[in-house]
Amino acid sequence: MNKIRLLLFVGFGLLYLSLGQGRRSLPIVQAEKPNDKAALSTLKSLPTTIGEAQIRARILHETIHGALQVIHRDFFQEDESRVIPSHSLEDVFKELNRAHGVKIRWLAVNAKAMNIDNEPKTEFEKMSVKELSVGKASYEQVIDDQFHYTGKIRLPSQCLKCHLPMRRDNRDRVAGLVISMPVKSHGKAE
Repeated sequence: MNKIRLLLFVGFGLLYLSLGQGRRSLPIVQAEKPNDKAALSTLKSLPTTIGEAQIRARILHETIHGALQVIHRDFFQEDESRVIPSHSLEDVFKELNRAHGVKIRWLAVNAKAMNIDNEPKTEFEKMSVKELSVGKASYEQVIDDQFHYTGKIRLPSQCLKCHLPMRRDNRDRVAGLVISMPVKSHGKAE
């Protein structure tokens, strides 16, 4: 349990650094609803450019991907675990949405979705599945004032017992991690 706390502490530390971009403090939005536009508009740590949003999304993706792999390796035992690690991380996703307006969710790509909520819903997510399926590491798009990024999550052979039980080979498959965040402007990074 202490390893999980340490891992989450390190993850949140990286998140703090990525969202703060050198600022001493991060204002937290105290919104009752995650999509409260008035509260989100007061968030001073919104990325100001698409370039800044790209950097933040990539850091978040690497942090969450790494945490998921380590938690699976160190703590998940198929017959003994109460909760799968990806489901545990969804609590972190909810807090990131509430506090920072950053929406994160899992996306089924080329293996069985363990939760129907992980199927692609939007056109962006459907395109992400196509891009990740052909070997791309990520896919991104700006829609209105939202930057959307999907990065691949490697599903190694031991994950495929559940995600692809009738497989004929042990090659790795991928899932996706969708990260969406509001941006202040559509300008490119300088």
